Amino acid sequence: MDTHSIFIRINRRDIAYFKFIVESHEGIAVVRTKDPREAILELMVAPGCEREVEEVIEVLRKEISIEKL
Repeated sequence: MDTHSIFIRINRRDIAYFKFIVESHEGIAVVRTKDPREAILELMVAPGCEREVEEVIEVLRKEISIEKL
């Protein structure tokens, strides 16, 4: 399966929360911490789920700071 990667930076204290929320949406993306010190995450988005992942990110932006890289 070919995935599309999205890289973001969030506050370190929000990493677990962000992963929990994304992973609760079964199968849309896998979240991997690329740099825990800088809180850079890679979202490996499943084909056809790009829009849903973007929607989740937009909703979470109301709660936490998310910077797309």
